[in-house]
Amino acid sequence: MRVLRTATWLHKWIALVVGLQILFWVGGGLVMTALPIERVRGEHHVRAVDPTPLPSGLQTLDVVRAATGLDPVKAELKPTPRGPAWVLTPVEGAATVVSATTGAPFPPMTPDQARRTAARSYTGHGAPISARLLAQAPAETGKSGPVWRVDFDDAERTTFYLSPDSGEVVSRRSGLWRVYDAFWRLHIMNFGDGENFNHPLLIFTTALAFTVVLSGFVLLWVRLARDWTRSRRRE
Repeated sequence: MRVLRTATWLHKWIALVVGLQILFWVGGGLVMTALPIERVRGEHHVRAVDPTPLPSGLQTLDVVRAATGLDPVKAELKPTPRGPAWVLTPVEGAATVVSATTGAPFPPMTPDQARRTAARSYTGHGAPISARLLAQAPAETGKSGPVWRVDFDDAERTTFYLSPDSGEVVSRRSGLWRVYDAFWRLHIMNFGDGENFNHPLLIFTTALAFTVVLSGFVLLWVRLARDWTRSRRRE
């Protein structure tokens, strides 16, 4: 039967091509549904901090603008782990962070200060074991520019990335997050930055997988019809 032969050929050979990726899709879906996303993001290691009012006597925005020579399109006064800060965002480029107490940039953090700052933002059974200033944030942070990397010795191998200016945690990563991220990249077939899931390779492979499923239904229908016919004949 021509339909049966064609469906069998399509099902067999296309399944050989996309079978491994289908396994990655199913495995990735299992991992992403089984792991709570809050735990993957490390939210259970974030220490809750009660909001505190800003002290009086801080430098005004006009004073800070004059001292830095900046004319930002956005200025935010907020508390940070290193004290009150002005965050000045220009039209282009990275924001500038200065101390709202002195009007000058915060002094560089030492590794010991970075570890203590990270520990104050962390809750869990681990302790900071290393602190390194990286000239460029790793791709896994989704950030750019320099960051402090502080590693903890907990079971999940948690990593906090801190802003070298304000000491704020800008990204949290762990061994669990990296496993999740690996399956995510396999799932969307993007082995670069893991951001684009509308690329041609994924669309083409999905179309092939759809052909496998469709040809499988054709095979099932043809064979069930054939078995039904044979059963009726025997009767």
